[in-house]
Amino acid sequence: MTWPREIKIDSRRILPPRLFTLRFARSGGPGGQNVNKVASKVDLRLNLAAATEILGSDVVKRLRHKFGSRIDSDGNLQIVSSEHREQSRNIEAALTRIVAMIRHSLRPPKQRRPTRPTRASRERRLTSKRRRGDVKNSRERVKEDD
Repeated sequence: MTWPREIKIDSRRILPPRLFTLRFARSGGPGGQNVNKVASKVDLRLNLAAATEILGSDVVKRLRHKFGSRIDSDGNLQIVSSEHREQSRNIEAALTRIVAMIRHSLRPPKQRRPTRPTRASRERRLTSKRRRGDVKNSRERVKEDD
């Protein structure tokens, strides 16, 4: 694994390494003495403002909307990976996730076409409402004739 390297999103979009910031930290969880010595946790950030020229403003807008909780205060898309014990595998896992997120955002969302309820579904709804109303009316107190 060689880092930094270009990240290929599709045949037309390749992200240069200058758009990424890579940091390392000690990973939590079990691991014995190794966990206290090795910084295997990876914090990968993609500068979305600079990536707009490559990805396009629509894709960046969809990324910000869909993954808003992963955007830091500087406007970078942040991915943290610590599932592996090796730093290189965590880098690959973070890159794989960020590429999947970008590819997901490349597809524009389907436009919803409003539809009208069918006659049968309207009748079913009204029938069930009438039936429910009849059940509730049957609970009324019986009126005594004086």
